[in-house]
Amino acid sequence: PGCDSAVEYDLGSGSYDVTCCCSFSFCWNCTEEAHPPVDCDTVAKWILKNSAESENMNWILANSKPCPKCKRPIEKNQGCMHMTCTPPCKFEFCWLCLGAWSDHGERTGGFYACNRYESAKQEGVYDEAERRREMAKNSLERYTHYYERWATNQSSRQKAMADLHQMQTVHLEKLSEIQCQPESQLKFILESWQQIVECRRVLKWTYAYGYYLPEHEHAKRQFFEYLQGEAEAGLERLHQCAEKELQTYLNATGPSKDFNDFRTKLAGLTSVTRNYFENLVRALENGLADVDSQGACSKAPSSKNVAGSSKAKGGGRGKSSTRT
Repeated sequence: PGCDSAVEYDLGSGSYDVTCCCSFSFCWNCTEEAHPPVDCDTVAKWILKNSAESENMNWILANSKPCPKCKRPIEKNQGCMHMTCTPPCKFEFCWLCLGAWSDHGERTGGFYACNRYESAKQEGVYDEAERRREMAKNSLERYTHYYERWATNQSSRQKAMADLHQMQTVHLEKLSEIQCQPESQLKFILESWQQIVECRRVLKWTYAYGYYLPEHEHAKRQFFEYLQGEAEAGLERLHQCAEKELQTYLNATGPSKDFNDFRTKLAGLTSVTRNYFENLVRALENGLADVDSQGACSKAPSSKNVAGSSKAKGGGRGKSSTRT
């Protein structure tokens, strides 16, 4: 998108991920952005869910009640139980029992302590409605948990892409002059930012994976959350180093004595983070097969592949070329 290049797709590599010369990576199979470790079906379901009316209905069901008179959904946005429907209805009712507010007084436990609701619960009148509302609330909270983290990592990835571009076009030359180092010796910084960008994308899609991972598969979920947590913690350490610690050397007035120590630290964090994410991607693409039938999980193997390299059935490899 927004590029004048075309991508040539070579069969046989086992991966659907292709990368244009403009650095944009996408899936040849579904044309969405590259999305390891999840498959195309999961991506399609997740994107549809994020835009589906069903989530709006879940929110309405979890956070509102129908007006007893006109049946329009009413959201409770204040503390008291005295509700007034919007015009033209204007019906006044009790949020707890949905009875007319005019019927409330000392005989019902007071205006702000309605005991009709508790009585009705004991009689089973509100059990089904409350059960449905509670289910909708739990479903919405679960979805929100995964969506917020998916969206946050997408936002962090976009910021990292901007920081990478700034590093390539402005900061690398400046750092070279300050630290008296040729730019060729500073490529480890670009590599760290490229790793951050890729890892943010992978981490983003692991939250879609987690949402669709069956809740009853406790051992797999435990192993998944362990691998995800290790990868996420490693990425945060790398991002912190590349984003904040680097500023010390960019703001220096001359060569820093400990710059080589910084080089070793950042390069090491890049390598370690890459390994974390390779293990994570491999485990999820294999369906968390390392979890045995008793629910125990084995240690994830080490890897020497590029983080985020996705395997797919009948896939291929892509390369870009300028359109003529």
